[in-house]
Amino acid sequence: MNLAPLAPLYERPGPWASVYVDASAADQAPNGRRALLGRQVCDDLAAQGADEATCKAVRGALDAYAADGADGASGSRGPGGNGGSAPGGSGGLAIFATEGEVVLEPPLTLAPAAETAVSWGRLPHVAPLLELAPPEPRCLVAYIDRIGADFELRTPTGRGRPLGSVDGEDWPVHRTATSEWDERHFQLSVENTWEQNARNTADALTAKVAETGADLVLLAGDDRERRTVRVHLPRGLKAAVVESPHGGRAPGADSRLLDEDVAEAMRAYAEDRTAEELDRFRAGTAASGGRADAAEGVPALVEAAREHRIGTLFLQPDGSDANREVWAGAAPDQLAMRRTDTRYLGAPEPFSARADDALIRAATMTGAEVVLVRPAPDERGDGIGEPAPDRAEDEAEDDEAVRAERERARRLKGPTGGLGALLRWPYAAPGQEEAASAPDTGTSAAGGAA
Repeated sequence: MNLAPLAPLYERPGPWASVYVDASAADQAPNGRRALLGRQVCDDLAAQGADEATCKAVRGALDAYAADGADGASGSRGPGGNGGSAPGGSGGLAIFATEGEVVLEPPLTLAPAAETAVSWGRLPHVAPLLELAPPEPRCLVAYIDRIGADFELRTPTGRGRPLGSVDGEDWPVHRTATSEWDERHFQLSVENTWEQNARNTADALTAKVAETGADLVLLAGDDRERRTVRVHLPRGLKAAVVESPHGGRAPGADSRLLDEDVAEAMRAYAEDRTAEELDRFRAGTAASGGRADAAEGVPALVEAAREHRIGTLFLQPDGSDANREVWAGAAPDQLAMRRTDTRYLGAPEPFSARADDALIRAATMTGAEVVLVRPAPDERGDGIGEPAPDRAEDEAEDDEAVRAERERARRLKGPTGGLGALLRWPYAAPGQEEAASAPDTGTSAAGGAA
């Protein structure tokens, strides 16, 4: 996940108002309830110490959002602060304001758990934003038939937009019902037409992927057409390719099942990318030659952030370490576990902050990325308080689906405590630094005693 759009939040000293609103609650509420919701948010901010100007700015943003919802629109200022429309199907709105001005107003893909969530602090509380507005993959859907294909780019927040079509030869494309010897040349012509049209479709599809930067391609249509187009796609295509037996190019062929296939393909793609990153993290935590390429735990991450060594930050929002207290200064790399340590970092007025928000600030301002880790179903997911596996039960389990789900949960298991990082350069693993610096006497303690 690219954190660059969050940079404007860290170019001002704060303090910050961070507000998350459930769109469904606001849309279904009468106008009086919407006004009451705005007053409630401002009262909560004022109770936490927010200044009047910032409360008014947040109230204005909420009123505009409610008015847009009543008019059937969903306007918002995105990460760049410019006017625009929120994607269809938005789950809500996040508002970040300071010094009487709303700086960021991004739409949410997912609805927050509560109707509103309000906080006031020296750092913006952005961890929920990463969870409620994840960067899901873009999916290029190709509706294929024997003549060509129609293209559509889909995102998780909307139906998608048409991207044109490609058409080849429309004759001959239908075989005859007879199999006489004198019809053979016609049947071959039909086969040649199908093959050439499939090549044209594959070429057009490849160009659309390059044009849109789509992460995922879904082929919809009859089995033969899908397979033939897929065979002609280049091996170096920078997008995952999946197929769906539902939907097609004919009018009325779209179906709810195709929508479900697209959603499942997006989910599986995002999950696979996360699992690959976590595999790298687990490999990095295994020290090799006294060096480790990954770190977990708040103290190790605070040290890495001070040295600008975080390359990829792993974050589980409800992990046990996310809300741990750290001490921070005005600069992103002024971080410490104890208040007294901040004076050595040139921070004369340190403040207390959540570990996740402080580490996200450091990662954003040093060009790092973040990978959001979600806990496996029915598990904490942070590695704390989990019972030891029952070996007898595991050996008796022969259900393929259950084993696959366990493997999935293992691959998606995040760092202990919910916070970890891949480092830009390795560090000495705990205990190795002392061993490396210890003098080599050439004799063991027992030998010396003898």
